[in-house]
Amino acid sequence: MSVPLNINLQQILIHLLNFVILFAVLYFFLYDPVKKFMDNRIQYYQDIDEQAKQNLQEAENTKKEYLRKLNCVDNEIEEKRQAAYKKISENTAESMLLAKQKAESIISDARKKAEDEHNKILEQAQDEIADMVVAATEKIVLKSGTSESYEQFLAAAERSENNE
Repeated sequence: MSVPLNINLQQILIHLLNFVILFAVLYFFLYDPVKKFMDNRIQYYQDIDEQAKQNLQEAENTKKEYLRKLNCVDNEIEEKRQAAYKKISENTAESMLLAKQKAESIISDARKKAEDEHNKILEQAQDEIADMVVAATEKIVLKSGTSESYEQFLAAAERSENNE
């Protein structure tokens, strides 16, 4: 069987069979591993993308939680500040009250001491007046007689009583 242009059908079939065998060998040894490698690579990057999305969501949740806690902390700080101001004002009022009481105590003690000193001076003055009356009476008695001295003594005693 001869084909024009020197084409041999048997040679074409053999080449076709070689091509099919080469295609099958390349498919099983190259295409499948490369396809599996590419599928694995796509799956790896999809897993990484999912993990990144999860991490981003967790980060946003953590951020929201921290912002909520930060607001709570701000409120708590404000409450503690108010409590501290209240306590300070109470302590200040208490200190002022104690200072006023102490000042009143000091003033009353000073007045009492001044009054005691005043009374002591008055007693000393009365004692000195009595001594002067006695001395004057002695002088009068020595200068004059008894009846006249007795009259002067009584007059001096009456004046002394009236002065007190």
